[in-house]
Amino acid sequence: MARFFYSLVLYLLSPLIVFYVYILRGRKNSAYRDHFMERFGFINANLSTNPPVMIHCASVGEVLAASPLIKKLQQQLPNTPLLITCNTPTGREQIKNNFNSSVHLSYLPMDFPCATARFLKRTKPAMLCILETELWPNLMAQCKQQGIPVLVLNARLSEKSLQGYQKVAPLSKAIMDSITALASHNQDDANRFIKLGLNAEYIHITGSIKFDISPTIEQLDKVKHLKKQYNNQRFIWVAGSTHPIEHALILNAHKQLLKHSPDALLVIAPRHPEQFDKVATLLEDSALSFSRRSNNDYQGEHVLLADTLGELQCLYGMADISYIGGSLIERGGHNPLESAAFSVGALTGPHTYNFNHVYPELIALGGAKKITSTEELSQQLITLCQQPLLCIQLGERAAQCVANNQGAIARTTAIINEHLEPRND
Repeated sequence: MARFFYSLVLYLLSPLIVFYVYILRGRKNSAYRDHFMERFGFINANLSTNPPVMIHCASVGEVLAASPLIKKLQQQLPNTPLLITCNTPTGREQIKNNFNSSVHLSYLPMDFPCATARFLKRTKPAMLCILETELWPNLMAQCKQQGIPVLVLNARLSEKSLQGYQKVAPLSKAIMDSITALASHNQDDANRFIKLGLNAEYIHITGSIKFDISPTIEQLDKVKHLKKQYNNQRFIWVAGSTHPIEHALILNAHKQLLKHSPDALLVIAPRHPEQFDKVATLLEDSALSFSRRSNNDYQGEHVLLADTLGELQCLYGMADISYIGGSLIERGGHNPLESAAFSVGALTGPHTYNFNHVYPELIALGGAKKITSTEELSQQLITLCQQPLLCIQLGERAAQCVANNQGAIARTTAIINEHLEPRND
């Protein structure tokens, strides 16, 4: 009954949902209008005779986290097609960049019963794997009804999210009843899922796959090229995945740094492509000279605007220190491990609740420092610029934190293989 009312509300809101995605989001980023019918389950699958393993990654962050897992599955299951779904154009672009044509790609349909039924009929997945907490009631329930295992991987659930799910307890219980297995970061997350009604026997504690990240040879070669291109003798800091309001705070911190180190370079990488031109306007209105990474014409400017996709990890790799965006404002922060994997320490603001499973240990080991204001950020940058050894130590400890927590991918692939039919071995 809970799912019936949920579906009814979705259908009633469908004009607004379509207006929001196609018109409002499409106005900011026209790519939202591409492949739009996929969002209603109209997918030209062109899959092989073997049912695919379907892996849903909401956006760029989940795609980056899941990429090592997906590549491991490609090695272990060479005859099993993989269908990767996402919600955003940037996520779609990241999948293309990471896998080219070696996987099938589609937007996940909106959770209307007719759309999800159409999608499952056309794709016939052997399994649905969901990264983190993208829990869609109709899709998951229909998978259960059709005997398709539903695995929630790299699962996390904050106390705040738990309280939100508890407000719709009957629907949350229906979601939990659809889960075949859940791979949780830790026991605390597992206990929150149990409170929502998930059978404890279905839970596996695997750790976070986000720690299972290591630079490829190609990435390391690119980092060397970037350091040469942007002069590795100067102090470079990368502000990654920044948001509106935060952009201006970052530029102000860099202005303070330049008073002490006039040749310091800031690389600012906005989280969303629609922010590239807006940050360029901010820079034009400031006293800072800048160039765009996409133009590849850097001539010693104060700031490099990283207006490209798929390069952030390597840009972190060329830095002396990183700042991880979404943390000076209340966005919950982004992934510091993309920087730590390249032995680059991180600075973060106080708002890191999206990565509460990462930051406590990373900070405790000395691989990251928390700041509470723009003034404190600029002071930390000045100190690190004047004491290069501190940057090296932060980077080494950050990399050690990553190494200490690896192994989740092996544990996760074991769960996936356990629930696949023997024909997919």
